[in-house]
Amino acid sequence: MKHSFWIFLAGLFISGCSGNGGKPVVQKNIARVDSMSAIPQPLKLIDYEQLALQFDSTAYDFNAQGEFWPLVWIDSTRKNFPQDVVGLYTAMGDVRQGRNNNKGMFHEALGTMGGVLGGTLVGINKANQDNLDYVGMLRNYYNRETGWNIMMNNTAPEVALLGGGYGRDWWYDVYPNVLFYAIYDKYPHAPGFDTLARNIADKFYLADSVLNGNYNYSFFNYAELKPVTSHICPQPDAAAGHAYVLYSAYKKFGDEKYLRGAKSALKALQSQPANPTYEVLMPFGAYLAARINAEQGENFDLVKMLDWSFDGTPKCREGWGVLVGTWNGMDISGIVGSTVDHGGYGFLMNTYDMAWPLVPLVRYDQSRANAIGKWMLHAANAAKLFYPDHMPAEHQTLYHRRNITKGVIGYEGIVQRSTFDQYASIKAPVAQGDGPNWVPGGKNPDVSQFSVYGSAHVGIFGSIIRKTDVDGILQLNLLSTDFFRDNAYPSYLYYNPYSESKKVRIALEKGKQFDLYNTVTASFIKRNVTDSVELDLPATGSAVIICVPAHGKQTVEGTKMSIDGVVVDYHYQQ
Repeated sequence: MKHSFWIFLAGLFISGCSGNGGKPVVQKNIARVDSMSAIPQPLKLIDYEQLALQFDSTAYDFNAQGEFWPLVWIDSTRKNFPQDVVGLYTAMGDVRQGRNNNKGMFHEALGTMGGVLGGTLVGINKANQDNLDYVGMLRNYYNRETGWNIMMNNTAPEVALLGGGYGRDWWYDVYPNVLFYAIYDKYPHAPGFDTLARNIADKFYLADSVLNGNYNYSFFNYAELKPVTSHICPQPDAAAGHAYVLYSAYKKFGDEKYLRGAKSALKALQSQPANPTYEVLMPFGAYLAARINAEQGENFDLVKMLDWSFDGTPKCREGWGVLVGTWNGMDISGIVGSTVDHGGYGFLMNTYDMAWPLVPLVRYDQSRANAIGKWMLHAANAAKLFYPDHMPAEHQTLYHRRNITKGVIGYEGIVQRSTFDQYASIKAPVAQGDGPNWVPGGKNPDVSQFSVYGSAHVGIFGSIIRKTDVDGILQLNLLSTDFFRDNAYPSYLYYNPYSESKKVRIALEKGKQFDLYNTVTASFIKRNVTDSVELDLPATGSAVIICVPAHGKQTVEGTKMSIDGVVVDYHYQQ
């Protein structure tokens, strides 16, 4: 109530210059986020955009010098499509990979697609980089030779047992298609992508029809259109991945069957009696609940899906969610992984990727602005600890090998108690990785703890997060990862973690005039502004600022308020 009171007062204070205002939106909490400290300590935020640019220029350097470099090679096996592709190591020094191992064909979509998406999000044209088309190469992950006709984690089953997916672990088969659709949105004219995108959506639609509301299986055989139960946990949150792809296909192609399929999959997810979270897909279900509710007038249970994403209560993938805690004076709250394994074990890729759906969620339901803003502050502060340059030496397994990362490769995980006996003396938090356990007989080197695949996703944070002139208050770009969206004006979330109000100066696009609309207070807070402006943020409160063209025509249809025909507030109430 205290937060809502401050937001209401802020609305009264600033709406005098606005007119055409609505009712302020009461903030709704996420219990797991409430249990985090107000401000993570020690507070130190790094430049993720710069880190993403450095990762791209370093990891994709075929001439990189040093032990275990370069990280890329040419795979000439030409699986599925008659073209060479570039492989990217999953972990540094992984003995299964490289040009001379397994015919050069063992590389994973999680890494290569993550690298293409991450680089693209920070402004790099991955379709034409040093005369290489990294985007077009992704076609080879479309497994048409196996008859599955979806994107998969590898290009061929010959190497499938070396990694994840291929009829064992469902999320590995679904998530590459989620990644592909995001990349497709950024490269809509990539040759052949229209056909592949439709084929994938058709396959997911058929799969959802066969499943008919029951996703309680270990995986789905997309060639035979049969669900399968195995020794691996059922993964019903695969429904979130199906729904994401199908809704994206609906927004792209306009075919109503894809909308029906998305709703069907989301209903199957919502019907679960207990938390079905497995790896990375549940937050996409939360995002879709908010978006489909806003755009289609549905009433999916956003509270349930957000709580499932955060609270660490799944039984099969025990404890998977968002970690909370301060370990030996370091706040690790906000990272994503197991909340119970060895006292808690968070992972770099999972942390980066959770921001992808949850930050733009606030566009479609601003009542979660405080909760998502607070979580992102913690996640941004803690994620740097995966990197050797930012984790204290005594809390790393391989501090003495840090130089081989060239400052751009982080550890795969952060754990409270190391999973390796030889590192048992290291006090929490422990930066380490699972790579040495991936190959029997201890053949993978210790440096395989450094995660190339996780580090490749840094562009997600790099495109979303910007510092402001107030330490601890971030500018979060709500459009960066809101793929296949309708037209939208520049949209940003600002969260003030302090117990007193703060003033933040925000920069605007030069040469243009804007009216600034805050969806939290449902009011215009500034009109006819250019260059930069000072924003008042209430104590432990937020603002969702939409930069609309000055003097635009305001219209209201139902709960949607638009300026010049573009929706700026999906929950407007007069």
